[in-house]
Amino acid sequence: MGEEQKTVGLFHQLVVFLDLIKFPHTVFALPFAFTGAILAAQGIPKWEKGFWILVAMVGARTGAMAVNRLVDMDLDALNPRTAQRALPRGLIRPATVMAIAVGSFALLVFAAAQLNRLCLLLSPVAIALTVFYAYTKRFTSLSHLVLGLCLACAPIGAWIAVRGRVDLPPLILGLAVLFWVAGFDILYALADIESDRTHGLYSIPARLGAEAGMRVSLGLHIAVPVLLGVVGQLLRLGPLYYLGILFVVMLLGYEHATMRRHGLQRLEMAFFNVNGLISMTLFTFTLLDALIIAF
Repeated sequence: MGEEQKTVGLFHQLVVFLDLIKFPHTVFALPFAFTGAILAAQGIPKWEKGFWILVAMVGARTGAMAVNRLVDMDLDALNPRTAQRALPRGLIRPATVMAIAVGSFALLVFAAAQLNRLCLLLSPVAIALTVFYAYTKRFTSLSHLVLGLCLACAPIGAWIAVRGRVDLPPLILGLAVLFWVAGFDILYALADIESDRTHGLYSIPARLGAEAGMRVSLGLHIAVPVLLGVVGQLLRLGPLYYLGILFVVMLLGYEHATMRRHGLQRLEMAFFNVNGLISMTLFTFTLLDALIIAF
């Protein structure tokens, strides 16, 4: 009976932790990592590369989210939107989250070592960047761009994993990811304007207001398909890739139209569903384009 209770307890802690780090949100960065890998390999990369890229991504994101939740634990308790998260409610111990964060970053470094020397050398930079982001909302409204930079490491790192060097196309793709993430993070910050102002936190909506924040987000998102098009030109990609960009434009337009029409009532849908579709759409059409060119 004791062993059964222990197993149930561990399973419950796992469920709590996965909810804490919003594991389904992995769909934002992971498809872009594989997009970078496909572009670097000009097709499907070797399965060993794909496997260790996946392991590195899981380690990086899990560690980053765990650190972010730890750093924001006290602030989350003050915000009505986040007060029900696991750490403020005491559903999981901070020491447990810290241990998982350290283990996850160790997994990232180990996976990077399996890929190539440059990935290994850059892995501490990725870790430092994600930890730095956790503190940025305390002193700069540009925290959205830092978050974007963290996720931009996904396609850049995957390209390096395949080719062992840094080139211009993944940097442009990374910039597109940076603008995309920063744009939707600004929209997400609309829900916390009053709380951020009350507790002295920084965000573009808190500083400029909701309307100006939405305009900044739109400007960033307008740049995304342009940058993706530049990537296509540099790598001489086929029509299916550009069809994917067209769908990205439509999804971004739908996201902003939904926010304009319904405001915060549809925030979760606009944030998660639409942006998850954006990353998956570009990955899918990039893959199809690469397969057709290969054959």
